[in-house]
Amino acid sequence: MAPERKQLTMRLLTAAVGVPAVIVCSLVGGYPFILAINFVIGLGLYEFYRMLESKGIKPYKTVGVVAGLVVAWYVYFQGGFFSSLFITLVLLTIMVLELFRRDGELAVYHISSTIFGVFYVGWLGSHVILLRQLGEGFPGDDRGGFFVILAFALAWGSDTGAYFVGHAIGRRKLLPRVSPAKSVEGAIGGLLFGALAAVIARISFAPFLSWLDVLALGLVSPVMATLGDLVESLMKRDVKIKDTSNALPGHGGMLDRFDSVLFVAPFVYYYLRFIVMGKF
Repeated sequence: MAPERKQLTMRLLTAAVGVPAVIVCSLVGGYPFILAINFVIGLGLYEFYRMLESKGIKPYKTVGVVAGLVVAWYVYFQGGFFSSLFITLVLLTIMVLELFRRDGELAVYHISSTIFGVFYVGWLGSHVILLRQLGEGFPGDDRGGFFVILAFALAWGSDTGAYFVGHAIGRRKLLPRVSPAKSVEGAIGGLLFGALAAVIARISFAPFLSWLDVLALGLVSPVMATLGDLVESLMKRDVKIKDTSNALPGHGGMLDRFDSVLFVAPFVYYYLRFIVMGKF
């Protein structure tokens, strides 16, 4: 089997398992949902820190991963004194630990990269939890799971369109200094598939959206997904790696698969909260 065909087959098989798992966890909610999000954030952070190590930076992997998971639990339990205390202690610990490195070089890089990972993967990823909680409390109509599925549908719909259209007819480079493989045609395909995902969501499980909401979400979400993909590509290009890991066959690492979600989920959350629900 040709390498490209094999990669596509593995990509489809992984999606066939992963997509139903996302739907089930989103609808079930509770601890299965938060544990699934913890798994994604934890592995994504680990991949991120491993990526930095290939650049010669030495982030505090264990402390950073734990801090990212604490952020997720902090969001899940809607804050609280002990969560705030723990995050404060983590930040102070990262800075104090740097005092005991023998070489003392690149201290700013070690500290800031560890903290950046917590916010990039931990905080942005926790918006998926915020989406689930935003939709809870409707009498006889728990929309939280559908809010989460909506964000994933928009992000991965855009990814799918960009991948297939880009591979089929991609010619003009979108941003070659960041990602030589991404094309203008692929970005347009991502926009079209993202808009289609918004329409399908409105018809199938998101009647709470107006058609104006569909237009806004369908046009902006693919842009956010593309930006999320490009930002991760920029970092990978800087450290000279193709994938953050091989955790997901055909897709690369967890961070490779969820980079667009990290940008789309916050946008969908704030749009639903402020525009659709009018909660300020």
